[in-house]
Amino acid sequence: MKIEKMFQEDINRKINGVVKVDQDASDVLVQELNEYVITRELKKHVITFFNNYGDSFQEKTADIGVWISGFFGSGKSHFLKMLSYLLENKEVQGERTVERFRKKFADDPATFMLIDNATKGKTDTILFNIDIEGSINKDKTAVLRVFAKMFYNYLGFYGENLKVAKLEQFIAKKGKTEEFRRIFEEKNGASWLESRDAFAFFEDDVVETLQQVLEMSESAAKNWFNGTETVETSIAQLVSEIKEYVDSQPADFRLLFMIDEVGQYVGGDTDLLINLQSLVEKIGSECEGKVWVVCTGQEAIDEIIKARENEFSRIQARFKTRLSLSSASADEVIQKRILLKKPEAEKKLEQVYTANDSVLRNLFSFTDAILDIKGYNGAGEFVRNFPFVPYQFILMQKVFAEIRKHGNSGKHLSGGERSMLSGFQEAAQKIKGKDEYALAPFYLFYDTVHTFLDSSIRRVIERCERAAADGNGIESQDVDVLKLLYLVRYVDDMKANLDNIVILMADDIRLDKIIMREQVHGSLDRLMSQNYIGRTGEVYNFLTDEEQDIQREIYRNTTVDTASIVERIGHIIFGDIYTTKKYRYGKYDFAIDQMVDTMTVGAVTGGMRLRILTVATDTVEKSELRLMVESSGQAVVVLSDTPYYESLENAMKIRKYVKQRNVAQLPKSVQDIIRDHQDEAGKFEITAAEDLKKAIETAEFYVDGEHIEIKGGDAKSKLDQALEYLVTHVYSDLNLIRRNAETDADIITVLTGGVDMLPSTEPNRDAAAKVEEYLEMQHIRNLPTSMADVQSRYQAIPYGWKEIDIAAVVAQLIHDQKVTIKYGGTTIQPTDPKLPDMLRKKSEIGRTSISKRQVVSIQKIREVREFLRDYFDEMDVPEDEDGLIAHIVEKFSDEQKHYEGLLARYEGHKYPDMGLVSSAVDAMKDILSQQRDNTALIDRIIKKEDDLYGLKDKMQNVESFFKNQVSLFDSAVKYESDLRVDLDYIAKNEEANKALNTIRLITMMPTGGSFNYARIPELNGLMATVREKHGAMLEEKRAELLEIVRQCMAEIHTAAGNDASARAISDKADTFFAQKKAQIAETKVLALLDGLVPPMWQYKDEACDRIETLQKPPVVTPPVTGGQTPAPAPKKVIKTIHRQAMFPAKTLETEADIDAYVEKVRTQMKQLLNGCDGIRLS
Repeated sequence: MKIEKMFQEDINRKINGVVKVDQDASDVLVQELNEYVITRELKKHVITFFNNYGDSFQEKTADIGVWISGFFGSGKSHFLKMLSYLLENKEVQGERTVERFRKKFADDPATFMLIDNATKGKTDTILFNIDIEGSINKDKTAVLRVFAKMFYNYLGFYGENLKVAKLEQFIAKKGKTEEFRRIFEEKNGASWLESRDAFAFFEDDVVETLQQVLEMSESAAKNWFNGTETVETSIAQLVSEIKEYVDSQPADFRLLFMIDEVGQYVGGDTDLLINLQSLVEKIGSECEGKVWVVCTGQEAIDEIIKARENEFSRIQARFKTRLSLSSASADEVIQKRILLKKPEAEKKLEQVYTANDSVLRNLFSFTDAILDIKGYNGAGEFVRNFPFVPYQFILMQKVFAEIRKHGNSGKHLSGGERSMLSGFQEAAQKIKGKDEYALAPFYLFYDTVHTFLDSSIRRVIERCERAAADGNGIESQDVDVLKLLYLVRYVDDMKANLDNIVILMADDIRLDKIIMREQVHGSLDRLMSQNYIGRTGEVYNFLTDEEQDIQREIYRNTTVDTASIVERIGHIIFGDIYTTKKYRYGKYDFAIDQMVDTMTVGAVTGGMRLRILTVATDTVEKSELRLMVESSGQAVVVLSDTPYYESLENAMKIRKYVKQRNVAQLPKSVQDIIRDHQDEAGKFEITAAEDLKKAIETAEFYVDGEHIEIKGGDAKSKLDQALEYLVTHVYSDLNLIRRNAETDADIITVLTGGVDMLPSTEPNRDAAAKVEEYLEMQHIRNLPTSMADVQSRYQAIPYGWKEIDIAAVVAQLIHDQKVTIKYGGTTIQPTDPKLPDMLRKKSEIGRTSISKRQVVSIQKIREVREFLRDYFDEMDVPEDEDGLIAHIVEKFSDEQKHYEGLLARYEGHKYPDMGLVSSAVDAMKDILSQQRDNTALIDRIIKKEDDLYGLKDKMQNVESFFKNQVSLFDSAVKYESDLRVDLDYIAKNEEANKALNTIRLITMMPTGGSFNYARIPELNGLMATVREKHGAMLEEKRAELLEIVRQCMAEIHTAAGNDASARAISDKADTFFAQKKAQIAETKVLALLDGLVPPMWQYKDEACDRIETLQKPPVVTPPVTGGQTPAPAPKKVIKTIHRQAMFPAKTLETEADIDAYVEKVRTQMKQLLNGCDGIRLS
């Protein structure tokens, strides 16, 4: 049966594909009304609307907004128009709309009753498409202005020009509309309604008419006509006029603004949304349910405002009635208006489906597509949709939506002549001559959309069609494939890979998919070669002319070298897929050297090698024999042949091309194409990464000379398994470490013998034996070895031990006294707290040497032990070498510190045998200088035994001196020093002078020979003798000075007498001499006592002079006579002579001595008196 004979309605009949709200031809209206399908979904929406709308007749409401949403082609405009006809109950060709709908609700009388009740009163609708009626200039009040325009038009005024509309409104209120129109027509010859759109050209007629009808003056009429001010209205003013109008109508009157494409017109424009919100809110609050606003949009109101939900929350409240049309509604309309089958056709098609059920299920199995893009779900669905497939309804909706988004002239498809309805009708018409096995391939829908596509798209298709017609490398099927690729170009839910394209091209149930696949593959190859399409991984893409030019530049003229691609592969594998830098095996981390082909990725550690071989490596190098040989000590992974290389190459070509172009300076269209290619590069990279994972999962593995099979797991797991195999084969001595160390504390435990094990049962004894063997060989070869050498050797193949475990093994050897550790040339003892760092810390191991210990002979150890017992007078001397060495270092270090302490006491003193003490310090240092080497230290002690004994003997006097005699020595030295000022006085006493000289002789350091420590005890008696004699001299001197004090005080008191005026001077003198008495008693130096005498005599003389001056009678000045002033008395010349000079100290024993002394003084005084008026003794 031919397809065209299957349908109940003629497939070739004319159907209004796109319903326009402003289309009101009666024949069109009849078809729209009669063929309007009330689907299950639409019935729910009708009930919702009329329930809410009907409530407004019972009680007032402000929720007067209705929002109808749905994708393009879902029937929004048709539904809006049908609501308008229903509400107005418009009569079309003699039958009212409500009656036409009665049969559509024959099975649901309750719903029809809702409609019937709501349409009994008078209802007017203002139905318009805002995209058509609205101003091109979308300023802040654009929504208000289009509402005002359509309201004034509804009232019969000229809404296109508010100036004219306001004039007409004013004339109407005066009741002079008919008069104005009649007089204008008389003057102009044409009716006002025909002329008002060009009223500006009829100034004289309009002015005269205004004068006559409104009795305006000529100047006033001309001022109105020539006024240039723009007539504006406000929301409050417009709503006030609407309210005034509806209030003038019957109580059950309703007015509805029914506006198509509001969502598209307003879009995301904040100003327009605010204008719409304010207007609807004002209408709701003022008109209280008598005026409704019904809008359509492709997006729900929530979607439009979702980014500014807080700002526009009120608009959601106003549009309380929200009706969303889904794809199911469109499917049902198409099935009932176009695809409804005759009974015999249904029977035939059911037989076809039953016979081909499994074939059809297999045919429509898409890859990488969403679940609702599918084939038939039973015979009923097959019958309803034939010759179409369910996926085509969903896919076409997405095609319409995506074409609108991507800047083609199809952005305003609602104004075009195509819809899903017409698309399916036209597609069915193209295959109407085929039989019941035919299917409609998806490319047939291209003709539905091509008329509103951008010319750049059509040009590509048309050029391809010409090439096919001319046989220029393109076949006719290639054109169909190209059309198909354009249709799904922007649909993300359907990947245009080869398998899916084959399904989309299916034109017959009996299709051989294998043959079709080959044919489609050939078409794709030809289209690719001619640059009509591109490819991203497995997905093919339609290309415009500009895109073709850019693609040609990228893929044909941009080159990327192999090394760069291999390097990028390395970054993906080792940067994203397998990021492990060290492979963990048990408690061990093994460094991995990473390679891709011949290129190293990251730093080379010298550890295990993981090498990846890509398709860039020559096949000769991938032969099994060669790989088994070359994989020794490493893991080689030969990637399977997935398209990762091509994908990466394409991505890198795009990146390079973009980098070479100054994109910012290119036209926007080119920038958009390049941006798409950049997105494509990202997809290429993602695809490459996935393909690399697959290539690893299906790779061949060669490990340590063997071709191994790794079963199961993802890419990372397989690489882990390969490395595990490598570790167990390459690090064959890894298992010698049976106990792992965790911290330095574990190493210290080993060093101090804290591991409680029987000899030869230590857990790491085999590892220790390996290290000991190595050190033995190094010793035989006379090669120095550092801990860095040991760490490097045993971390490498075939050991792989951790550095802390190596340190623990060496610690065991140290404890067992099998190795010697030196740091900076110094032998380190096991108790050294820094030893763990020396064994493992990177900054220290290079300066730490290790060697096989050379054992000191038992005989030498015995000899040194005996010496130490005798020398240090001790019994407890260690018997083992390390213990003995530590003991020696400790004892001689203490001895050195002791001698250095004695030597420090010489500072600031002249003690005997300083040189001896200094030599003792040097002797200790000499011994300790050999502590870096055990043998050398033992040998040095044996060699120096006699010297040490001799030094010990010599130091006995020094030790005794500092222990018993130093205090007496210090006292004698100080006493002798203190008496040096009185040496002249002591010299006069023979016994004292001799004793003092002896003290000086005993405490003096000899310039040659040895100091006589035996005489130090004599110092006590000698100091006593000197003290006794010196003390007697002091007493004698004090008595002499006290006599002088007495004489001085007596002379001052005698001079003062009982004179009250001189009392203060004598009292002060008493105080002065009392202080001198105290000073005399305290002073213990003879010379200092003599020094007190002159000041006392001087003080006495000065005091007496002051007293004498006070006691002199006043001088009487003789009176002046004769007016003459007497000559002043001449000034006396007085010589001052020091008393000590005049009276030198001398012992006078006889009267003759006295006479001689006095005579001499008299003679000197007489001589001094010559040439002066007097002598003053001071």
